[in-house]
Amino acid sequence: MSEAIIAKKAEQVDIVAEKMKTAASIVVVDSRGLTVEQDTVLRRSLRESDVEFKVIKNSILTRAAEKAGLEGLKDLFVGPSAVAFSNEDVIAPAKVINDFAKTADALEIKGGAIEGAVSSKEEIQALATLPNREGMLSMLLSVLQAPVRNVAYAIKAVAENKEGAA
Repeated sequence: MSEAIIAKKAEQVDIVAEKMKTAASIVVVDSRGLTVEQDTVLRRSLRESDVEFKVIKNSILTRAAEKAGLEGLKDLFVGPSAVAFSNEDVIAPAKVINDFAKTADALEIKGGAIEGAVSSKEEIQALATLPNREGMLSMLLSVLQAPVRNVAYAIKAVAENKEGAA
């Protein structure tokens, strides 16, 4: 192999390793068998969720995983592999891919990494069932408002009780 090709591959490894290091979550899938239309819909859904989706050679993924300190991912890079990276929302790639996999039998989740820890297929699927960030914030706000709301109801009930007695 020429030095130019080796240098280009080394640069690709560095780029992918950096993406792996900075990603909040990574999902590795086998998208073999998807139609062009299905692939387009999947990519559009991932893009709308600010998730980067790439098909990368296994040799580059393996070297990048080693460089990023995610050696456990190397076992996933067998056969055709596509990788979804999310820097913001930990749940987004898992949720979009898991939801899409329900309608497309050809899409198979292999595993991934969540905040730097290698995760199994089952863990990725469990992550996909969680509500997204906005949903979790809404639930938290509801829990925080409940005690205040209950106190307000109690004060109102006492005030109405005293009004009725007077």
